Amino acid sequence: MDFYGFYTGKIFDAYRFLGAHIEEKGVTFRTFAPAATRISLIGEFSDWQEWTMNRTHDGNFWECYAKNAEPGQMYKYRIYKRDGSFTDHCDPFGFGMELRPNTASIIRDLSSYTFHDEKWMKQRTDCKEKPLNIYELHFGSFRKPSEKADDWYTYTELADILIPYLKECGYNYIEVMPLSEHPCDESWGYQNTGFFSPTARYGTAQGLMEFIDLCHQNEIGVLMDFVPVHFAVDGYALADYDGTPLYEYPNSDVGVSEWGSCNFMHSRGEVRSFLQSAANYWLTEYHADGIRMDAISRIIYWQGDPARGVNSNAVAFIREMNRGLKAMHPSAMLFAEDSTSYPGITRSPGEGGLGFDYKWDMGWMNDTLDYFRTAPEYRSRDYHKLTFSMMYYYNDAYLLPFSHDETVHGKATILQKMYGEYDDKFPQARALYLYMYAHPGKKLNFMGNELGQLREWDEKREQDWEILKYPLHDAFHRFMKDLNQIYLNHPALYGQDYVNDGFQWLDCHQEERCIYAFERSCGLERIVAVFNFSDEVQEDYLLTVKNAHTLKLLIDSDMDLYAGEKHDTGEKITLENKTAMLTLNAYSGVYYLIE
Repeated sequence: MDFYGFYTGKIFDAYRFLGAHIEEKGVTFRTFAPAATRISLIGEFSDWQEWTMNRTHDGNFWECYAKNAEPGQMYKYRIYKRDGSFTDHCDPFGFGMELRPNTASIIRDLSSYTFHDEKWMKQRTDCKEKPLNIYELHFGSFRKPSEKADDWYTYTELADILIPYLKECGYNYIEVMPLSEHPCDESWGYQNTGFFSPTARYGTAQGLMEFIDLCHQNEIGVLMDFVPVHFAVDGYALADYDGTPLYEYPNSDVGVSEWGSCNFMHSRGEVRSFLQSAANYWLTEYHADGIRMDAISRIIYWQGDPARGVNSNAVAFIREMNRGLKAMHPSAMLFAEDSTSYPGITRSPGEGGLGFDYKWDMGWMNDTLDYFRTAPEYRSRDYHKLTFSMMYYYNDAYLLPFSHDETVHGKATILQKMYGEYDDKFPQARALYLYMYAHPGKKLNFMGNELGQLREWDEKREQDWEILKYPLHDAFHRFMKDLNQIYLNHPALYGQDYVNDGFQWLDCHQEERCIYAFERSCGLERIVAVFNFSDEVQEDYLLTVKNAHTLKLLIDSDMDLYAGEKHDTGEKITLENKTAMLTLNAYSGVYYLIE
């Protein structure tokens, strides 16, 4: 390893040197702990007796060779402080860990699995001109083998269940909530202790490799959730690793996050090399197709608060990490979960940007859901909440998210957020999703949204699959599947997401009637989307479309097969003088293909 590069934050593969590495007749262990006075290696191979680790290189690294140590065996580092006390730590660069509450690292052989996804990896792209329909899921609560909170399918077992469902429903990517090891189920993986260790809840490193490989063989991409801002406070992990704040800030004013976790000190080169190596590790060793980075606002601003100013060192870190990752993995995608107005999130580092491929459009999400929460009589007042997004849309490359954060902590699920009583929620939710899939930007939906789930997500329980026995939910599920397939198969809905010519308003001044109309286009394909978000039928609506002769119905959210009121007759509308007279049912939307 280039030690100068490690100290200056230039390394992206520190895990190849640090951690536990299998050799012909044993394993070499290395760790970085400059302030430690002594370190012992303990593990199954030594009957948990202390084996002295030697200072190496410049004295800041420690190393020990364990003859006859084998993959699958547990180990820890016993790190002594200046006062003579010690703490048994897991390996920051360990490739495996015990299931909580146990804390040992586990020797893993990353070379023991062979991928069979050459075709996928060769043709993979950043999807800027392709459909990107993401199904976000929590691995442990999509399906469960039993009702026990800590009973989970393994990585390989879930592949057999999940992949056919994704293909049936029309999702071509998944985003998995953090799979790096974490001690608390309720943190959902966002407070890590093992940044290089796939969580033992679902199996081993090889199991996760096989899961991703099987997804790729079925043309489904896998995006990993990554947490570059903070880590768990547990004393056996990164906190005070060598007896001092090695990874975190020494000052609690900036060292403790709003979640009570430790903030990474991004100004330290060693921390940068650690995080860059972790991000690259998932892309390289597991063939992940991209990384969604959590809480980027907390990197941009001190404690995420613009009033406290920009954290320039952290901003420089994320920019250079993204530059390096894209240089090594041009077709992998980098996503920013960011709600700030900080400029240039998706501009290239060469242009002064942060180098992400996509930014979550939190403004669109909040405005849209607020609109649909509102009683119909007030939607005229709030009409332009749904037009505002296109005023800033081309400033960044946006993704439209209805994520896990919108289905927890008393916020209610997406369907439950819709105004009114039970029966009124479904037509509004169908119209909402028709609007979402016509709006420019890639798509993300959290598991359960497609079922019309009414119960907030709970990581201890699987999704409410039994609700599909109720006709309204079953019809809603069918609607979502049909909508997804239309999205995947019509370039007008995705091919020019980030080109001005791909979108134009046809009508955005029907404030009193709550009608919206716009056109999406790509090449020769043109699609018109028309919506009535009021609770009244809107008759005699004049729609004008230039250079069009016939409109062919693609989908109507109010079709009877979706529990609506219209029967699909393969409707075609002939325009006279570029104009069509439409009747729009309450809480409905339609797509027309221009012929």
